[in-house]
Amino acid sequence: MAKSQQSFNKKEKEKKRRKKRKEKEERRVLRKAEKLEAGPKSFEDMLSYVDENGNITSTPPDPSKKKEIKVEDIHIGVPPKDDSPVETIRNGQVKFFNEEKGYGFIIDMTTKDSIFVHANDTSDLLQSNDKVTFEVENGFKGPKAVNVRLVE
Repeated sequence: MAKSQQSFNKKEKEKKRRKKRKEKEERRVLRKAEKLEAGPKSFEDMLSYVDENGNITSTPPDPSKKKEIKVEDIHIGVPPKDDSPVETIRNGQVKFFNEEKGYGFIIDMTTKDSIFVHANDTSDLLQSNDKVTFEVENGFKGPKAVNVRLVE
């Protein structure tokens, strides 16, 4: 005599699946009935608006608060580069210079930044409190003064 292919466990799982399917169908029917009872929504009820702060609201925006934006002012991505001439030669004062080690620092007169200077980038011998003109480049560890010249 052959043994039945369906075990008790398989029968129980099948019962649970049928029960879940039936409950899901009942919930779907209830939702449909609730929609029919509420009546059809108008198009105006379905609209949403975004206010000036970016929040979603159900009220339309106030036309008096409307701002006019020019198409030229809208930049998608990186804004265009400013082609205005940049002052490359700067004035400064030597804050500190070590002749033995061959480096020091210059204080920029306009920005008051301290900028590193190496002896290889100078045409003259520098000492503390000397007035100089220089150009700035990006070095390995930050801005670096190059083409340093004494001002008489």
